[in-house]
Amino acid sequence: MPLLIELKANDKIIINGAVIENTSNTSTKLMLHNQASILREREILAEEEATTPASRVYYDLQCAYVFKEHREQHMTKFRLDLGDYIAACPSAMPIANDINDLVDAEKFYKALKKSKELIIHEANTFKDLHDRLLLLTEDGVLDTDGSEEDENDNAAKR
Repeated sequence: MPLLIELKANDKIIINGAVIENTSNTSTKLMLHNQASILREREILAEEEATTPASRVYYDLQCAYVFKEHREQHMTKFRLDLGDYIAACPSAMPIANDINDLVDAEKFYKALKKSKELIIHEANTFKDLHDRLLLLTEDGVLDTDGSEEDENDNAAKR
C-alpha cells in the first residue's frame, strides 16, 4: 500500500538513511510505493540532543531503525543504554519490556514511539526527585550546599 507524505516548505525527512529536504517555498508531496524506514523531522533526535539516559536510548533506536547497515552496532549500544537506565530506575521496567518486545519483533518504528514514554518517565522521575529535594531544603533537612544536617543540630536551631 503506497504512503503519501506531504513535506511543508523547508521540512526534512529521513528515508532509509537519506536526509531529504523540501527546499521550495511551497509544500511538496512524495509517494512511497514500497517498504522504507521513514522519520519526519519532528521525530528526529540529533546526537547532540541525546543528553539524558532515556534520550540516548531513543537515539540508539533511531539509528538502528534508519541505518540498517549498522543496525547491530546501534543495537549493542541500545541494549547497554537501556540496561543502564533500568539499573538506575527500575520503575521503568514495564516500558523497557514493551520496547524490547517490539525490537525483538523487528517493529523498530513502534519501539521508537514507545521509547518516547521512557523519556516522559525520566522527566517525571527527575521532577519528582527535584520536588523532594526542594522539600528537604525548605524543611531544613538539607543545607543549601546540599549536605545533610545532623538531626540534633536541626532541632537545636528551632
